[in-house]
Amino acid sequence: MVTRRTRIDITPAEAAELSHALFSSDSALARDLAPVFSDIAAGRLSAVEVAIDGATHSDDENLIVIGELAINTASRTVALSGTPVQLTPKEFDILAFLAANRGTVFSKEEIYQAVWNDRYLLDSSNIMAFIRKIRKKIEPEPDNPRYLLTVWGVGYKMCE
Repeated sequence: MVTRRTRIDITPAEAAELSHALFSSDSALARDLAPVFSDIAAGRLSAVEVAIDGATHSDDENLIVIGELAINTASRTVALSGTPVQLTPKEFDILAFLAANRGTVFSKEEIYQAVWNDRYLLDSSNIMAFIRKIRKKIEPEPDNPRYLLTVWGVGYKMCE
């Protein structure tokens, strides 16, 4: 799992409201954060930086980690739960493109144009065949995908 640091800018009024809610919480973490938001409300701080655990680009911009799936765009390698996954060059290009644009839905035509750098010439079943082959290699259950998702009637996306 990769940790990403994110800066959150909020207004003093928003911070005051959040601080009040956190102080009244039963959560120890919330009570620990409440003074930070009080300082923002009082003007002593202008923002807070939080660490978020989850799938994201790591400090190494060449590595994309999504759950148990690791994609290294520099070495063009893929691993699932630490086990290397063998992909063809085009399978890798499709997977890397979708992973780099995580959560964005792309039509078959858009995937083709991005990966082949050309006008869409193939029948849509060709992109579907590539997606099916990639799923067989990276998905624990290819018929019930977690990573490479279909948005019916629109296209495909990498999970968020």
